[in-house]
Amino acid sequence: MSAAPLVGYSSSSSEDEDEAKAGAQAQPGAGSCPRAQSPLPSQRLPVPDSVLHMFLGTEEGPEDDSAKHGGRVRTFPHERGNWATHVYVPYEAKEEFLDLLDMLLPRAQTYVPRLVRMEAFHLSLSQSVVLRHHWILPFVQALKDRMASFQGFFFIANRVKIYTNQEKTRTFVGLEVTSGHAQFLDLVSEVDRVMEEFDLTTFYQDPSFHISLAWCVGDARLQLEGQCLRELQVNYRYGSTEGAERVTGCVPGVAGELTGPEG
Repeated sequence: MSAAPLVGYSSSSSEDEDEAKAGAQAQPGAGSCPRAQSPLPSQRLPVPDSVLHMFLGTEEGPEDDSAKHGGRVRTFPHERGNWATHVYVPYEAKEEFLDLLDMLLPRAQTYVPRLVRMEAFHLSLSQSVVLRHHWILPFVQALKDRMASFQGFFFIANRVKIYTNQEKTRTFVGLEVTSGHAQFLDLVSEVDRVMEEFDLTTFYQDPSFHISLAWCVGDARLQLEGQCLRELQVNYRYGSTEGAERVTGCVPGVAGELTGPEG
């Protein structure tokens, strides 16, 4: 398990770069000679299409094409200068964990074939929120200050559970934390205080801390809960290569960290 909870950022746009323009108008000098009649204004030449379309991406928001992002749908509207932000503890997957995932995913895919394995693993400490660009550094520093005094702890995740995001646009198969829950609540309490300082949404009132294993677009709870969930729990309990019945992890110490912009 990595030592620090991370702050994941997704750049909605670049920092505002508009500059005010000022125009100056020349004044005729006193006592000057009468001027000759001004010639008729010349006809403006058309601007080539290639030039007109050269800078379309600099002022307009990014195109929301879900096909380019695995079918994922933006959960809040694009706005210039905003960064999507998510605080989490990364989970370092060991070989046994990946073997277990390779066993569980095909079983779940017999019920929902579109399920996709997660590329990285973590435990969330916040909802996705939106930060203005100039808030990023003070936000990260506030997290570091809040987390500096935390001691390391161990946790166990050994219960398969089905989750959706708040908008029900994505479904996840996860392993729920059953030991270490109180320590994660303490972490969330400090993260929530930082969120309140920046007038951002705090975490859920009764959170279920978990490691997501796989995901798919849409609300697939009907297909995954019930018989599928029971089979996954049985396979998890008896199917690991070492006969282990739990996934364990360690949070040795915590601090905020900026991971950089995403897509």
